[in-house]
Amino acid sequence: MFPRHSHAPSNGHAYGSSNTFSISPHRFQPRTRPALRWRRQLFVKIGVIALFSSIILLLIFPSFRDILLPSLGLGFILRDDPLLNTVKHYDLSDTQGTARGWERGERILFCVPLRDAEVHLPMFFGHMRNFTYPHHLIDLAFLVSDSKDQTLAKLKENLEALQNDPDDKIPFGEISLIEKDFGQKVKQDVENRHGFAAQASRRKTMAQARNWLLSAALRPYHTWVYWRDIDVETAPATILEDLMRHNKDVIVPNVWRPLPDWLGGEQPYDLNSWQESETALALADTLDEDAVIVEGYAEYATWRPHLAYLRDPYGDPDVEMEIDGVGGVSILAKAKVFRAGVHFPAFSFEKHAETEGFGKMAKRMRFSVVGLPHYTIWHLYEPSADDLKHMERMEEERKSKEAAEKAEKERQAKLMENYDDPKAQWEKDKQQIENAALEAKKAEENKDKNLVGGAAGPHAHAGEGEAQGKSGNQPAKVGGNV
Repeated sequence: MFPRHSHAPSNGHAYGSSNTFSISPHRFQPRTRPALRWRRQLFVKIGVIALFSSIILLLIFPSFRDILLPSLGLGFILRDDPLLNTVKHYDLSDTQGTARGWERGERILFCVPLRDAEVHLPMFFGHMRNFTYPHHLIDLAFLVSDSKDQTLAKLKENLEALQNDPDDKIPFGEISLIEKDFGQKVKQDVENRHGFAAQASRRKTMAQARNWLLSAALRPYHTWVYWRDIDVETAPATILEDLMRHNKDVIVPNVWRPLPDWLGGEQPYDLNSWQESETALALADTLDEDAVIVEGYAEYATWRPHLAYLRDPYGDPDVEMEIDGVGGVSILAKAKVFRAGVHFPAFSFEKHAETEGFGKMAKRMRFSVVGLPHYTIWHLYEPSADDLKHMERMEEERKSKEAAEKAEKERQAKLMENYDDPKAQWEKDKQQIENAALEAKKAEENKDKNLVGGAAGPHAHAGEGEAQGKSGNQPAKVGGNV
């Protein structure tokens, strides 16, 4: 008979037959996890760490997406969603600019401000066709402002002809045509446009126009921005590549203009590219806060080294010169300069505005700004009022000279009609004299011939004629005296 309450060990095993406790240490240790489960958990942890690392890399280094996502078969994420066309992805790290942008497909924004420029459009579009930089990588942007002529209509005509050219290398990329008036009242003639009194207000208004054009046309995919005046007469077709090869943030060529021979043949034109001088800095400290220093005028003697005056026609065109002020005729700048905040100040920035203020601001933000003193392009010659007056005087002198020459010819013609030609009479008299001399000479020769005798001498037969005459008149005697 078994007891009602049997004594059993806490581990559930009954005592052995010996009725003693038997404790085995291994029976009370936790079971070890299988190796497969341990490895699986390790892989999960590594995967989570890798995922978080990839996310961090994608956020910090956007360019890493082009490497990681395609390797994971997720390249479609980089493409725009066809169902969501409003979303665009741009990597601005790809638009920093290099020295050989035409090989890397770097796009250029070509900016041209226009005002009453109708007469210059044919020349300008002739230059456009000759550019050697791939045209499909150049986007054009025009700003037409305060024009009173047919600039806008003629511009559209030329653009349509350019884009519809049968040569597939001629059409350009995207074209933006913008209209915006700024109330510019300064006339476009040379005297008003380059007069000292109008410079400050004119430069500030031009700065506004440039900023409006740039802000409206600059796209995230643009790597370079090129500014060009429409009245450039001569420039190399390779100018974009020539400037780009220097790989500078801001770079400008030298700008001269041709002149008539009576004015010297040629002359520096753009004096807005210069190096700063101590004299100019001292002058700036004496001016009002809103004053604008402009070069080339006696009112502001800055004594700055100008890029234009350092030109050597036979110098190396790749020689660089660091400058502070920048001229606006032809500027090539990296788009990142403008994205960083540099612009054309429409106010007095360090006593300068527009392109010169742009150069000063770029230098202040530690961008490289250089000019090429021996690489020259030529601006169209525009005669000043003094030149026009001098040309009028020259034209009057020319007409007076032609009238005097014509009157002299008419007087000579009348003299020829009323009087014999003395030259012809002299020739006639001369011939008569020569003929008379010739006859006299012949007569002399005949006389000398008649006096020539035989071997007995010239007088051997003298008297023969007389004797013959007498014998013919008297009968001959017969016989003789005894």
